[in-house]
Amino acid sequence: MSARRVRRSVLFVPAIRPDRFEKAVATGADAVCLDLEDGVAFGQKDEARDKAMALLAERPPCRAEVILRVNEPASALGDRDLAAVLAADVRPDALMVPKVGEPDTIRALERRLAPALEGLPLVVQIETARGLAAAEAIATASPNVAVLFFGAVDLAAELGCAIEWDALLYARSRVVAAAALAGVDAMDTPFMDVSASAQLGDEARAVRRLGFVGKAAIHPTQVPVIQAAFSPDPDEVAWAGRIVKAYGANAGGVLLVDGKLIERPVIASAQRILAVAAAVGGVSAEGGRSRGGSG
Repeated sequence: MSARRVRRSVLFVPAIRPDRFEKAVATGADAVCLDLEDGVAFGQKDEARDKAMALLAERPPCRAEVILRVNEPASALGDRDLAAVLAADVRPDALMVPKVGEPDTIRALERRLAPALEGLPLVVQIETARGLAAAEAIATASPNVAVLFFGAVDLAAELGCAIEWDALLYARSRVVAAAALAGVDAMDTPFMDVSASAQLGDEARAVRRLGFVGKAAIHPTQVPVIQAAFSPDPDEVAWAGRIVKAYGANAGGVLLVDGKLIERPVIASAQRILAVAAAVGGVSAEGGRSRGGSG
């Protein structure tokens, strides 16, 4: 696994409410997103933008990745958001870009950000039919694309489908495949029923099995449920440790572990499990217990 950040969860905070930022970081979420788009009423956009710039300029260091979600870059609101970021000379850890429908949107955005914010990681939202149709081209449009973020609510509204597992399975699968093609993370949509933690856990585990590395949260109580679902459990870690150890002892090649044939793709999966576990404080990259970490 590469040295990319572990992104099991991203917790949204409306930029109009910067007082919630410290509480969001305190949840232990891997990422916190200051939201200038859907989380802010139209009449509060200017105020929210000013508050977001002030927070980014003054924020203390924290473990969480701090993401800024702007409005659509091609819109007047998005244009003002980007102008404010550049004028304020602030740098979030990543920029979330909503409703991306084509790769040229990414290229135009990067031209706008250069040189001040050149190389800024992009969290690209796939939440329209057009974006879904171009997901592979969008994911590979730039090396700065770090995450493909699946947006179920907007996509379901456009498709006229239910926000249910079966109805959205094709869309989710396509986002995962596009992310894998580009070698970037796939992040899943928020679960909208804050009171249904058991169902949230079920959905989080299901999308992890599909290939997503994390899921968005809209309330602090969702964060521990999501992070537990995307953290390797002790049995997974033990299995991965046995695989990697046997592979090393065998000096590569095909081998048998627990009576099962193990080939290179399985080795890569085991290495990813150990890397995530190490990053969140579970084990070392070799499969032993590690110290520190969080989540």
